[in-house]
Amino acid sequence: MLLSQLLAKAKTNAVHSIGCDPEITGISDYSSQVQPGNIFVAVTGYKLDGHDFVQEAIDRGAVAIIAQRQMELAVPVIVVADSRIAMAELSNAWYDFPARDMTLIGVTASNGKTITSFMIDYILSSYYAKTGLLGTVIVKDGKKVVRADLTTPNSRELYQWLAAMRSNECSHVTMEVSSAGQELHRVHGIDYDIATFNNVSREHIDFHGSFENYWQTKSKLIRNLGAHSIAVLNGDETLIAGLKSQTAADCIRYTLADNPAEIVIRDVDLSTGAASFRYTIPWDIAGSNYSLPSCELNVQLKVLGLHNVYNATVAITVAKLCGVPDNHIISTLASFSGVERRFQLIYDGDFKIIDDHFANAGNINITLKTLGLMAYNKLHLVIAIRGNRGSIVNGENANTVVHWLPQLPLAQLVITDSVEFVDEHDWVSDQERAIFLGIIDEAGIDYTYLPRLTDAIEAVLKAVEHDDVILLAGCQGMDNAAHVI
Repeated sequence: MLLSQLLAKAKTNAVHSIGCDPEITGISDYSSQVQPGNIFVAVTGYKLDGHDFVQEAIDRGAVAIIAQRQMELAVPVIVVADSRIAMAELSNAWYDFPARDMTLIGVTASNGKTITSFMIDYILSSYYAKTGLLGTVIVKDGKKVVRADLTTPNSRELYQWLAAMRSNECSHVTMEVSSAGQELHRVHGIDYDIATFNNVSREHIDFHGSFENYWQTKSKLIRNLGAHSIAVLNGDETLIAGLKSQTAADCIRYTLADNPAEIVIRDVDLSTGAASFRYTIPWDIAGSNYSLPSCELNVQLKVLGLHNVYNATVAITVAKLCGVPDNHIISTLASFSGVERRFQLIYDGDFKIIDDHFANAGNINITLKTLGLMAYNKLHLVIAIRGNRGSIVNGENANTVVHWLPQLPLAQLVITDSVEFVDEHDWVSDQERAIFLGIIDEAGIDYTYLPRLTDAIEAVLKAVEHDDVILLAGCQGMDNAAHVI
């Protein structure tokens, strides 16, 4: 494809600095990966500036450059306002708009994107021949499954994956959509058929600068939907429910708390940890793009936690919108065993061990609330402080823990830095530790601080008794806990 043809197809608003029109063989944003005939997109990052690597790209065979400033080079330079947006537009066009040929489902939330996406794909893949999945843990393209590097891959990689899914005849694609993915235009140009928004809490404030900025970016997924799309919204969260009036899409809300909604969840039972509940559509509902008859479904989950009632409600609704019969949805969901480190039951014998990533106040709130609804003897809680996440996040996390612990049958609290398992990206600073432990101290809660995760786990295993629960709680610092046990 000629450069001029690709620019026209992508509708990229750009100006040529040189008039030649080379044949294009591909797109790259890494100078070290440029192949002869590629366009090189110079992206300004947080640590490196792609404009500094333009000559290396040309030396490797780049025949055109996308840049955010004029440059005097021996190849055409296409100047754009935002290289990230241009890369998304060019990649989408290069792969011939792959999302148009599949049903695209975008899943966002502060907590639970991964397990909700897995639930949706688990149901869809059991009914349709081939489905795709893009997320934090894996990417599945209809033929192979690989480990994922980012929640949302960059736009070039995203469209390459979508093209592979189309080539492999995937009918539906479920993808996690992060706030960073939207802020950095990684999903620019994706036209979602269905989008879901399950919860929002203070997360990634260090990246976005404020909760308001985070919310504005996060909610773009719903606000930018077209009139042909469907939004599935949590009616129990005021901000999310309010998006109904801010989008052109059809909206379906769900509630566990009798808030205004089209779908009502009743009779939630969490006594064993694994939830059962009734999924109810009290009357026939319809929009411009869907119709769902009234129904009452009895749901039994294998996975633990109140949060999974919300996650399963989203998955059931999406599956119904995608044409999966009710009986198939319910029977399939009953065998879904969960995702690693998402309130995962890793031992169920004389006592239980639950592994949870305990990332932020919203996540912690629902995890500890779930423990308050379960039937067991005593709780042994191991918390890994979040390293390199700042005082605000750790302060909010500690305050949330303090709120819940007096309501739980706590036998033991052990706090750790997981020093033997984290690198410089996740080291706990003196200030972060002081903030977290200071709030626990001020609340008068007894705890043991052990820098090593191995020692912390050994301490709770020595103290645990019949019918107790051990909760391994934390993000990066706790990722190795299950292997230690």
